[in-house]
Amino acid sequence: MFISVAVLMACNNNKNETTAAPAENEEFQYSVDRFADLEVLRYQVPGWDNLTLKEKELVYYLSEAGYSGRDIIWDQNYKHNLAIRKALEHIYQNYNGDKNTEDWKNFVVYLKRIWFSNGIHHHYSNDKIKPDFSRSYFDSLLEETGTKLDIAIADILFNDIDNKKVNLDISKGLVSGSAVNFYGESISDKEAETFYGGMKSPDPKHPVSIGLNTKLVKENGKLVEKVWKSGGMYGPAIDKIIYWLEKAKGVAENQKQADALGLLIEYYKTGDLKIWDDYNIAWVEATEGNIDYNNGFIEVYSDPLGHKGSYESVVQINDFDMSQKMSVISKNAQWFEDNSPLMDAHKKKNVVGVTYKTVIVASEAGDASPSTPIGVNLPNADWIRAEHGSKSISLGNIIDSYNKAGGSDRLKEFVHDDEELELDKKYGELASKLHTALHEVIGHASGQLNPGVGTPKETLKSYASTLEEGRADLVGLYYLYDPKLQELGLVDDWKSVGMAAYDNYIRNGLMMQLVRLEPGSDIEEAHMRNRQWVSAWVFEKGQKDHVIEKVVRDGKTYFNINDYAKLHELFGQLLREAQRIKSEGDYAAAQKLVETYGVKVDQALHKEVLERNAKFNVAPYKGFVNPYIEPVKNDKGEVIDYIIRQPKSFEEQMLYYSKTYGFLPEVN
Repeated sequence: MFISVAVLMACNNNKNETTAAPAENEEFQYSVDRFADLEVLRYQVPGWDNLTLKEKELVYYLSEAGYSGRDIIWDQNYKHNLAIRKALEHIYQNYNGDKNTEDWKNFVVYLKRIWFSNGIHHHYSNDKIKPDFSRSYFDSLLEETGTKLDIAIADILFNDIDNKKVNLDISKGLVSGSAVNFYGESISDKEAETFYGGMKSPDPKHPVSIGLNTKLVKENGKLVEKVWKSGGMYGPAIDKIIYWLEKAKGVAENQKQADALGLLIEYYKTGDLKIWDDYNIAWVEATEGNIDYNNGFIEVYSDPLGHKGSYESVVQINDFDMSQKMSVISKNAQWFEDNSPLMDAHKKKNVVGVTYKTVIVASEAGDASPSTPIGVNLPNADWIRAEHGSKSISLGNIIDSYNKAGGSDRLKEFVHDDEELELDKKYGELASKLHTALHEVIGHASGQLNPGVGTPKETLKSYASTLEEGRADLVGLYYLYDPKLQELGLVDDWKSVGMAAYDNYIRNGLMMQLVRLEPGSDIEEAHMRNRQWVSAWVFEKGQKDHVIEKVVRDGKTYFNINDYAKLHELFGQLLREAQRIKSEGDYAAAQKLVETYGVKVDQALHKEVLERNAKFNVAPYKGFVNPYIEPVKNDKGEVIDYIIRQPKSFEEQMLYYSKTYGFLPEVN
């Protein structure tokens, strides 16, 4: 099934298992595969042929750097993932038995689910993915293909050990209850928190991201950190990342971009978190050029204690037309901050350096692939945001692929009436784009911590991520129902856009997102939690005035907004409180807010939603394969161009990645 894509030696007459970009009269095939609760899509890279050879070369090098760290995210997600992946792929490529049986088909689906999630735990629910075939069948596959897998690891696929990648139920132990590979054996929550609580930054006003790039382990009974760097943990993969980043630096578009890449290289060589901060400052200030990227140990959602960054990479090409249209939001960042409902002490007096772009994704890797965000705002350090600003991007071609991949009549099932449906049809897409922009540009950049208050991961701990995402959502929601958007020329009917946005958020937060959960489950994922606690809080607080009405009609539940203006006020009140919690580091209030409104699920409503949704053949989750960027060489061996080709199948790309970028041993 696997035919290698000759990336390094590509030439015009090479044939490989890819699909060329469609001709103008051909329809692009977005969907690649559909299995379990997942659909895999392709995305296009419009404008590729308009780039210069040097720009294409830069994208190629940055993409190769991103892919080179693929094994890191697998190992971060679970200590046995690489051994499991190697065994399952060996079976897949060497099994010559009957491939028409249900057992084999279930094995293939199981492998695809693991590929999609970068490991044996579901990418969203964090639950361990259980095989729909027996242990005896699996043993027969191992034997027939001569595949080696430690019996204890094979057992884990079928038993209840390490069932949760990230556990946020404090009663079960945040560290001991999580399978994620950020902490060694026999480390308790208290030990880890005490360890990091005792580590102070030399400059309290500019705290480094303590613990971001390490695994905490016990050696001879003492806690020590294994640093992710060249010569350290993940060294072989990081050395490959450095190799490609050095090539990228050599073709950088400008000096600022080159300087930032140099600092990123130095960080990977040393693991020095002060250099990581220096890099982020340089990266934020490198705003010129057509090409940009993010690369590193970045988001901390997978660490129950909020310290460790998961490896990710996204390489981007500027979409000049859309970026120009949306830059008006970043240019007015100070107005949004000044007119927010926050307490005056929590408002930034000088919002600096917020840039917003719509970009065309050229490649994604690590935690950003196959499941990808649609918007990114970085860096994450609050003090860098406050003093140097941030970059916000909307992944335009990813959003476009989602929109064009095919829909359903599912929306009609959950809207309260025809008016709500028509609002969504007319304004829903624009409202969604604006919410993403406001969330990333204004939301994450707004507000400030009180003097002397620690970072959110120190003060709010396991609630920091969902509190931050909810706070940014609330900023967007508050301004989506504001005539300022029309004044800025972003909409032609601000009330209708705001109404469509509010309808969608409440409908999703209280009902539709529940299709992503198994029956009986609580909500674990930070973004799902934030959408529910925001929606449930305003629903409860508005009951006296019937702001949002729960309607049961013909045995079906709907949520109808009766008063959009009052809902706008409620969003403002909750935003004020969410910012107060963050600014003051009020752990007790964060815990009460999230646990009261964001975790527990109305099981009767959940059952109803699943039943209503079952008739639609729509995958709750979508992700992407990446296009291949192939060098084209002339007779002298010189690269004269880089072309884009699309993979034919999900399994072809996953096997190619394992073969080409499998730089780490099974145990790290």
